[in-house]
Amino acid sequence: MKFFSLQENLKQGLFVVGHIAGKNTQLPILNNVMLKVENGNIKILSTNLEIGVTMIVRGKIEKEGVFTVDSRIISECVNLLPNQKIKIELKDNNLLVNSDNYQVKIKGQLAEEFPLIPEVEKKNYYSVQVEEFKKAVSQVVFAVSLSEVRLEMSGVALFFSNDLILVATDGYRLAEKKIKIKNNNNEERKIIIPVKTLQELIRILSGVPIDINNKTDQEIKIYISDNQVLFVYNSIELVSRLIEGQYVNYQQIIPTVSKTNVIVNRVELIRATKLAFLFSKTKINDINLDFFKEKNQIIVSAISGQVGENVTQLDAKMTGEDNGVVVNCRYLLDGLNNIDGETVKLEIINNNTPCIIRSEKATDYLYLIMPIKQ
Repeated sequence: MKFFSLQENLKQGLFVVGHIAGKNTQLPILNNVMLKVENGNIKILSTNLEIGVTMIVRGKIEKEGVFTVDSRIISECVNLLPNQKIKIELKDNNLLVNSDNYQVKIKGQLAEEFPLIPEVEKKNYYSVQVEEFKKAVSQVVFAVSLSEVRLEMSGVALFFSNDLILVATDGYRLAEKKIKIKNNNNEERKIIIPVKTLQELIRILSGVPIDINNKTDQEIKIYISDNQVLFVYNSIELVSRLIEGQYVNYQQIIPTVSKTNVIVNRVELIRATKLAFLFSKTKINDINLDFFKEKNQIIVSAISGQVGENVTQLDAKMTGEDNGVVVNCRYLLDGLNNIDGETVKLEIINNNTPCIIRSEKATDYLYLIMPIKQ
């Protein structure tokens, strides 16, 4: 194996694939990245058996071959080299990395021991705008359950139809986001993607520059097989297993009516919630939201026997009846911080039923929070 590539190309490729190669004592080769030079392509690959990532980097090939080396070592070596052409050559089971007056020899392992990354047939795909997808994932992923008791809730559900709907819930709150599908293969699908897969995908997409003038550069393609999902963005591919099972029928817990509707400034509600947080009970994080129609006010309050108490009055537009709920302020802040727009709309029935929060004007994002029953 022998090829040449610019330092910036190798640096980006190793950034993309190297993160999931970690300290694995049971299978040490998983700490490595694979360099695979064949069919005119220079590929860098890594896997942790749950996720596989591949990136093609630009360069000049003189001899094909394949080899694996420690991800951390080669990444740090390349990062420290000057931004010039680098020659990489395999000799006697050592990877030689040369750039001007820098010479590095890295011991590695033969590629035969490296696990195969599953292949997903690139036949039919869905495509979405990459920036919209990144934002949509960030708006729901925080609500995923951290418990493995109900495995299907430990991932984000994606529903493909006319739109793409992303849903996450941990049983205490729920986030739903809708985005447009640019390419739809006319097949409705429902899949559950592990949260770590989406976190890794967003890390990669956030670290790769996007050419806003290139339409192809703005789309991410999604291919689905029976138990795998493949994301393709330019020269980057990420494949992951899917979570088996049926996702919860979340739509049945979303109230279709409300007794009190409130419109309030989002930033002011965030400020009042953060202030009340200081006086909420430890581990419970409870704050009171009381709604008074006649005064068109929300009273945000909390009381702690150890710290003290706090009361904040916020002006609001209100319809319906006087009402009140007790909620977890951490959950409330998570929702408010992910809603777009200057004002938010709260829809309440009582303190025994879910409270809905959404943007006053946008209809593509819904956040639901279960109240703390007294």
